[in-house]
Amino acid sequence: MAQGDGAVQTTLFGGEVPLVPHPGEGDAARAAARAAELNAVLNRAAIAYYALDDPEMSDARFDRLLQELIALERAHPELVTHESYTQRVGGFVSPQFEEVRHASRMYSMDDAMDLDELDAWLDRCEEALAAERLAPAAYTCELKIDGLGVALTYQDGELVRAATRGDGTVGEDVTANVLTISDVPRRLSPEGMARVAGGGVGSRIEVRGEVYMPKGSFVRLNEENDAAGRPAFANPRNAAAGSLRQKDARVTAARDLATFLYAVADESVLDVDSQHDFLSWLGSCGFHVNEHAERCEGRTQVRAYCERALAARDELDYDIDGVVVKVDPFPAQAALGFTARAPRWAIAYKFPPEERETVLREIRVQVGRTGVLTPVAEFDPVQVAGSTIARATLHNLDEVRRKDVREGDRIAVHKAGDVIPEVVGPVLDGDLRAEHEARPLWEMPGRCPSCGGPVVREEGEVAFRCVSMDCPAQANERLLHWVSRDCMDVDGVGAEIVDKLVEAGLVRDVADFYGLEVRQVAALETGRTYDTDVEGHRAGDPIPRKDGTPSKRRYRTTVESHRAGDPILVGETIAEKVVGELLRSKERPLSRVLFALGIRHVGKSVAELLASRFGTMEALLAADEGEIAAIDGVGPKIAQSVRQFLSVPDNLAVIGRLRDAGLAMEQEAADEDAPTPLAGLTFVLTGTLSGRTRGEAKAALQALGAKVTGSVSKRTSYVVAGEAAGSKLAKAEELGVPVLDEEALERVLETGEAPAAEA
Repeated sequence: MAQGDGAVQTTLFGGEVPLVPHPGEGDAARAAARAAELNAVLNRAAIAYYALDDPEMSDARFDRLLQELIALERAHPELVTHESYTQRVGGFVSPQFEEVRHASRMYSMDDAMDLDELDAWLDRCEEALAAERLAPAAYTCELKIDGLGVALTYQDGELVRAATRGDGTVGEDVTANVLTISDVPRRLSPEGMARVAGGGVGSRIEVRGEVYMPKGSFVRLNEENDAAGRPAFANPRNAAAGSLRQKDARVTAARDLATFLYAVADESVLDVDSQHDFLSWLGSCGFHVNEHAERCEGRTQVRAYCERALAARDELDYDIDGVVVKVDPFPAQAALGFTARAPRWAIAYKFPPEERETVLREIRVQVGRTGVLTPVAEFDPVQVAGSTIARATLHNLDEVRRKDVREGDRIAVHKAGDVIPEVVGPVLDGDLRAEHEARPLWEMPGRCPSCGGPVVREEGEVAFRCVSMDCPAQANERLLHWVSRDCMDVDGVGAEIVDKLVEAGLVRDVADFYGLEVRQVAALETGRTYDTDVEGHRAGDPIPRKDGTPSKRRYRTTVESHRAGDPILVGETIAEKVVGELLRSKERPLSRVLFALGIRHVGKSVAELLASRFGTMEALLAADEGEIAAIDGVGPKIAQSVRQFLSVPDNLAVIGRLRDAGLAMEQEAADEDAPTPLAGLTFVLTGTLSGRTRGEAKAALQALGAKVTGSVSKRTSYVVAGEAAGSKLAKAEELGVPVLDEEALERVLETGEAPAAEA
C-alpha cells in the first residue's frame, strides 16, 4: 500500500484499487469509499480463490488488503456491517455438489502479521483469562497447513460423510472423493472409541482438518499438465482443492492427496480436556496428525516455535504459510469464546511473504516432448526462499494474458508452494504502469522454434502445439511411442537404446529405424564402462589351462578384449535382435501404423476405424475433413487433428519413406469366409485379466465378429470384469447388463457361443 498527497492506492495483479479524495470530503467519507472498494476487491478475490481454484492475487497481497480493511473498521466502527468481508468466513459452496450443514460453524482465523501482533494477542488472552480468574494458559502451536478445509463425520465410529468447509455453515459433500485418500480412516480404532462417551455407541463425531497436496506431487502434476497442454495449478492449495472438488472420484484418486486433522465440532463427547490431549486422541483413532505440534508454556516458547517453523518451512514436503497458536485448555477456550468470524482463543501467525521484484527480460518458448509450446519468463536473477531463480514457466498464452506480463516489465516473483518459481504479475506503481502499457503484448509464434513447423491451437484448448514429426524436441517421445507394444511392438528397443540412437545421429524420425544396420547398433556406447580387464576370444577357441596351454574345451561365445574404463558397447547380440524386431514390425497392419504415427486424439480404436473405412494410406490422405468426421466414433475434433497432421509436408515425407521401407500401407481385408458367431453383440472390458491382456481379449472378440466398446450402456450385451474392475462394473450392475468373469470369457472365445443372458 502506497500513501502520498492524501491518496491511497493498492496495486493488484490486474490493475489498481485507487482511492482519490474528492474536494470537500471528510475522513469518514473517504474511509467509507475505501472500505467499499476493499470489500469489493476482497470478495472478488475470494471467489477466484475458493470457488474457482484460480487465485487472482497472492496470499500476501490479499492479507495486506484485509488488514487495511480491519484497520479502517477499527477507526470507523460504523463501517462494520454483516456484508463486510471481516464478518464472514472465507469460502463458497459450489452448486455442483450436494450441500452439507456442519454440526457447528467452522470459523475463520484472525491473523497476526508479525510477532508484535502475536504478542498483542497473547496480552489480550492473558488479560481476559485473568478477568475470569483463570490461571495463565499454556498454548498449543501447530503448523498452518495451506490446504482445503474439510469436516469428516463418523457415526458409531464409521465414516459416513465428508464435506468441504464451504461458507463455514454449509459445505459441499465430497464423501466419495475423500474415500480415495489413503490416510483417512474408514473406521475409528477401538482405542480411540474407548474415549468417546458411552464407548462410542450412538456417537456422531465431526472432526476437522486440511486436505493438502505434497510439494513433490504438486510439481509432478503441473509437469503433467504442461506436457498435456492443460492449465497449471497456481500452488499446492489450489491443486488440492481442484483435485478434491471433482465430480469424478477417479480423478481425485489419481492425485496424491493427504490430510492433517486438528479440530472437532464438539469436544464434550470426548474424554479430553485440552487441544494437546485432543491431538493425541486423533492420533490414537488413526488420523494423520502433524508431528510438529507442540505444547508451549508462555510467550517465550510460543515465539521460539514460530521462529523455528519459519526457518524450517522450506524443508517440509507440504506448504505452510504460518503457525496457528491456540489456548490449550478447553475450559479457557470456552471462557474466551468467539467473535462474529473467528475464535478469540486462537490466532494465525502469518509468515512474511517470500516475494521479490525483478525485471522480465524475455519470454522464450520451449517445445515439450508432446509438441506443446510453453512460454517461459527469463528475468534478472533474484534470491527467493533460499535459492536464486532466473526463470519461471508461464504455462500458456492464456496465463500470459491473465497476468498481463510483457517483456521489459518490472515483475513480482515468488515460489509457489515454496518450490516452483512463479511470476506473480507486473508491478504497476507510479510511472511503471504507463511504461507497461506502452509495451506490446506478447504473442505465441506461428512457427515452431525448434523445427520451424506449423503451430496449431485446437478449438477449446489452451495449448499451442507443433504437429511436425520432424521436430527434434519431440523426437524421443515419438520414437518410443512407435516401438511400444500397442503400436509396432518392437521388443528390445526401449528408452536407453532410443536415447543412444538419437545421440549418435542414427535416428531422427521413425522412418530412420528401417535404415539401421547391425554394425551401427552394435557400436553404440551404453554409457557404462568395464570394471576389469578382459582378454578376448572367439567362439570355438580352446580354453587355456592354468599353465597357458590349450585344453580340449572350447569357448561357446565370442568375447571382445577390453580394459578397465573402456566403454561397454551394445554389442552384436542385442543389435541383431533390434534390427530383426524392426524388420518383423513391417508386418504390422495399417491400423498399427496409424496409431504409431502419434496423431493427436488417434488411439488404437480410432486408428482401426480409419484403416477399416479407407483401406489404404493413399485413400486416407485424399479424404477431406468431412469424410473423416462422418465415421461413426470419430467426429469433427478427431477429423480436424488427422487432417492437420496429414497436411504437414514433413509428416508426409516420413510416411513416404515408411512406404519405401516396406511398411504396410493397406489394411488387411477381412476374411469374408471366417465365422462370426458373435456378430451383433457388444462387449465392454474392465479390470485386469490374468490370462491375456485386454488388447488381446479385444482382438479375439473382434475376430469372432463382436463389437468391443469402452463405455457401458443399455445396448451393451456383456461386460467382462477382471480383477479390480471399477465404475464400468458398477454401471453394468445398475443397468442390468450381464457380467462375465475371465473363465466365462475364455469359454466364449473357445466355443464362439455367448452365454444365456443373466446378470
